Amino acid sequence: MVSLEIINNVAYVTLNRPDKQNALSVEMFIQLDKCIKKIKKQREIRAVVIRGAGAHFCSGLDVKSVMAKPLNIVKLLFKWLPGNANLVQRVVLGWHTIPVPVIALMQGNSFGGGLHIALGADMRIAKSSTQVAIMESRWGLCPDMGSSPLLLGLTQYDKALLLSSQGEPIDALQAFKLGLITEIVEDPEKRCNEIIEQLKTRSPDALAAIKRMHQASFHFNRRRILAKETWSQIKLLLSKNTRIAMYNATKEEAKPYNQRGKW
Repeated sequence: MVSLEIINNVAYVTLNRPDKQNALSVEMFIQLDKCIKKIKKQREIRAVVIRGAGAHFCSGLDVKSVMAKPLNIVKLLFKWLPGNANLVQRVVLGWHTIPVPVIALMQGNSFGGGLHIALGADMRIAKSSTQVAIMESRWGLCPDMGSSPLLLGLTQYDKALLLSSQGEPIDALQAFKLGLITEIVEDPEKRCNEIIEQLKTRSPDALAAIKRMHQASFHFNRRRILAKETWSQIKLLLSKNTRIAMYNATKEEAKPYNQRGKW
């Protein structure tokens, strides 16, 4: 479901479940995590490309398959220490640990977990038909994949808050204006190859240093944010209002929410 090919010192990571719009199963999270670890060990790699097979990049979490087994939630959210990254956070922030440029090629739906993974890349090249959305609020949940600090590094606080709270798709042009997409082109793969060939003319050590330097400019307490994300999600999973939100997401007649809990 996730393939890794290395061609001419470029690692191509493909989400390969086109019949489900590349929706993320637990196994895909595990495979992505393994891909990141494998790529980090190969110092000859000069760039990484993340792409989706078929018409869409990734429609987000395969909620039905993940929720079918309660143990799946444990696999995704478990961590030994609060500040550590769990599995869902590693497949986003893990791309930042690879000292080479990482480019996400986006088309069609790039929703929820799919968008979070793309935000973990250094650049996002998208077709004009691309739609993006942070979907968790529809299910009564909060974004918990480690992209919160990344989002605030790309767009303004109020825009990030609105995007996360509404859970509605926006088109590629809107996403570009918000800073979520680097470039909009009709042939992302061709543009990606142009960028990679140009970057190959630069010292790989210089590119690694530049990436690390720009990451340092975020100045966020990563461990504190990761702990806050996971704790908030666990609290929401135990909330009656979350169960109501999940019911409302699949039914035409919505149930009213209970009074807000203590936050």
